[in-house]
Amino acid sequence: METVAKTEKKPHVIFIPLPAQSHVKAMLKLAQLLHHNGLQITFINTDFIHNRLLKSGGVHSLDGSDGFQFASIPDSIPRTSEDDDGTELLLYYVETHLLDPFLDLATKLPTPPTFIISDGFMSVFTIDAAQKLGIPVMLYWTLSACGFMGFYQTKSVMEKGLTPLKDESYLTNGYLETIVDWIPGMKEIQLKHLPTNIQTTDPDDKLFTFCIEATQNAHNVSYNILHTFDTLETSLVDALSSMIPHVYTVGPVQLLLDKISEEERQTKMSNFSGYSLWKEEPECLQWLDSKEPNSVIYVNFGSSTIMSLQDLTEFGWGLANSNHYFLWIIRSNVIVGESAVLPPEFEDVIKKRGFIASWCPQEKVLNHPSVGGFLTHGGWGSTIESLSAGVPMICWPFLWDQLTNCRYICKEWEVGLEMAKDVKREEVSKLVQELMGEGGHVMRKKAVEWKEKAHAATDPNGSSSLNVSNLVEEIIMLSRN
Repeated sequence: METVAKTEKKPHVIFIPLPAQSHVKAMLKLAQLLHHNGLQITFINTDFIHNRLLKSGGVHSLDGSDGFQFASIPDSIPRTSEDDDGTELLLYYVETHLLDPFLDLATKLPTPPTFIISDGFMSVFTIDAAQKLGIPVMLYWTLSACGFMGFYQTKSVMEKGLTPLKDESYLTNGYLETIVDWIPGMKEIQLKHLPTNIQTTDPDDKLFTFCIEATQNAHNVSYNILHTFDTLETSLVDALSSMIPHVYTVGPVQLLLDKISEEERQTKMSNFSGYSLWKEEPECLQWLDSKEPNSVIYVNFGSSTIMSLQDLTEFGWGLANSNHYFLWIIRSNVIVGESAVLPPEFEDVIKKRGFIASWCPQEKVLNHPSVGGFLTHGGWGSTIESLSAGVPMICWPFLWDQLTNCRYICKEWEVGLEMAKDVKREEVSKLVQELMGEGGHVMRKKAVEWKEKAHAATDPNGSSSLNVSNLVEEIIMLSRN
């Protein structure tokens, strides 16, 4: 790998993620990795995300270190309370309000930036910003190849007249079972397996139009990065490589970070703690320590899934009736418009078999020997962490690319079971019993195989390691021009 000579000026890379938990986490990890390889980093969040990270990690959690600093810009979203994350308005404001403050910050940095690594979904303004600053930009899609391909095909699905839907009845009348057999690298895919932005009746729906614009921007840059590894999605990586410029697969990034020695961490790594917008509760790890290997089902629906109190209650009784230990993460804002309060009689079940927390260090949980399964929404961050840990899944997809990931988890990678959208306690307990019992043996074996392939991809001569080396060399070369 080309490294930066001590006498040579280090390339200065600005990172900017979409203001959402999984995007921030994935981009922070790549930023750490590139900093370890000799690049200077400025990581830019919105003020809202920056303050959330400080609140969860502590006042010194974003102090950074030599060559790695944090900065923030306003998103201008009007909020009614501290709990209002502004999700409803986020895409509008990304498009219309972030370019000027981003440019203002970039031009005032003590060391002028030489490069931008932008979240792919921030490309609606970062490509313009790069042109105005006169520096190169790469797009980092913090997604699976199948998830990115699903979003990317929105334009083609629209051009073929399959979306927007004619009316709401098309959501339930079987129309979404329509087979889509023309997407490169995908087979036996139906409309219902594509990201939910196509499930709209409104041609001006913001998520619909935003996803088309953002993913088509993959053609307007010279380099695209995906958080996956080649052996997991070979046909899709090959297909994308023939469609858009320079595809680098760099995942799982955490496994690449794990390869760094303790000595190097102390001398060369950025000094900050945590990637979480919520305060993690480490007590759950102590609880896991008291359980037998592969005896606990871990339940977490991610940072943005919301549900009704009825769904929450059905999940609760389904877990209770499965007769398995469970660690369940219930965010404070998981229920629509009310508190996440389970029935009082459920407390006895918790005392016997369960542990409930509001957030946790997920990768440590998934790698804990007592965890034998993961009930998940199927977001890509959770999925690649589960594959890296060799843990099979039950998927309850909620939005976006989660439906595509779920399809691949269950059918292509054979490490999961899909749960119906309509939550019933009987199905919850049945699927937990199947995954955790003898029926899950094949999936557990397959999950371990994917874990081994993920580790192989991140070994010194693995595909992801080599791609990161090439990425660093490209950034150094382009920053000199």
